Amino acid sequence: MTQQFETFESNVPIPQPMEITQRFEYLIANTPAIIYSSVPSGDFKMTFVSENASRVLGYAPREMVEDPNFWFDHIHPDDAPNIFSSLALLFVEGERAYEYRFLTKDRRYLWMHDSLRLIRDENNNPIEVIGSLTNITERKLMEEALHRTGEEQRSLIEKLKETQAQLLQSEKMASIGQLAAGVAHEINNPVGFVSSNVKSLQTYVDKLLLVINQQEELLQRNELSDDLKNQAKKLSTEADLSYLREDVVDLIAESLDGLKRVKDIVQSLKDFSHVGESDWQMVDITKGLESTITIANNEVKYKAVIEKHYGELPLVKGLASQLNQVFMNLLVNAAHSIVERGTISIYTECKDDWVYIKVQDTGCGIPPENLSRIFEPFFTTKPIGSGTGLGLSLSYGIVQKHSGRIDVQSEVGVGTSFTVCLPVSQLSVNN
Repeated sequence: MTQQFETFESNVPIPQPMEITQRFEYLIANTPAIIYSSVPSGDFKMTFVSENASRVLGYAPREMVEDPNFWFDHIHPDDAPNIFSSLALLFVEGERAYEYRFLTKDRRYLWMHDSLRLIRDENNNPIEVIGSLTNITERKLMEEALHRTGEEQRSLIEKLKETQAQLLQSEKMASIGQLAAGVAHEINNPVGFVSSNVKSLQTYVDKLLLVINQQEELLQRNELSDDLKNQAKKLSTEADLSYLREDVVDLIAESLDGLKRVKDIVQSLKDFSHVGESDWQMVDITKGLESTITIANNEVKYKAVIEKHYGELPLVKGLASQLNQVFMNLLVNAAHSIVERGTISIYTECKDDWVYIKVQDTGCGIPPENLSRIFEPFFTTKPIGSGTGLGLSLSYGIVQKHSGRIDVQSEVGVGTSFTVCLPVSQLSVNN
């Protein structure tokens, strides 16, 4: 049986080479990307640029092709080195992609994504580079905006953390101040009546010693019988009366001195805390330093001798409790910087309407690379668990709040000095 095949003739005309070229040129001219080709060596002179270059960049394709340095000359100076330094890799990898800024006809820079591909002949010799340039300015602007927003958010988060930490530190110091005031109040009562009792005891002992002295004078006379004299001398010897008479006076004097020291500590606690004083007042800096030294004595006495060089200071407007916190931080840091035994010197003076308080130690000093970071929140060179890194940061904030500044000088192996500078008169103080 003979098979029969039907032949269907198409009515669609076959495109001619000229029509194919025209369609191809139309598609290239109307794509979002600028299509181009260049020589694969030297200055990468452009040999073809699609018509849409005039729409995107403002240049006629002809002027881009005629200028042998057009591509190189219009890349942003900051972006060019990265491209030129790696362009040779195109001949190794066969493809490269870059993102750079390109100068437009109206003197603006657009961000472009450039994809390059190396074309080789049948002998593997490079004959041409083809590429496509796509305008990615809008995407870059969005990325930059997102980056800025992210940076602003990170900065805000860091500031919030810093503020929270300083608030916690301030609350802690306020709690310590309240505790100090409470302890001072509780100690003050028993110290008061013990001091009163010891003073009364001193009066009684003085009277007893007077009686004893008069008794000894009677014993020296011949008015008493020898038997009574012998009994009195025996009692005096057994009681070691001569030693007791001297020692009881010393004991009472030492007790009164100890009570005075306790009273001074109690007063220093009250002066240091200044609980309830939330308003700006005229502050006695010297008095604040003295109360702080008393409170910090336990931290300092085993490490250093404190040398005081006080000048005549006027009263300064401020918050006494907060300024005392600054002095406390500087003293404790100075003590911690001393490895074995050293000296902490405190200098005060008033010059040109500024009060200067300098705390200088003979400690280990601060390395230069850390000197610029010491006022950063949470920065500390102390071992983990030994410090929060907030003391100097909080002090810096308090001094700034008082319209002042803190200067620091340090030399490794020699020591460090912090100088707090406070204005005597302030035109305006922010609470």
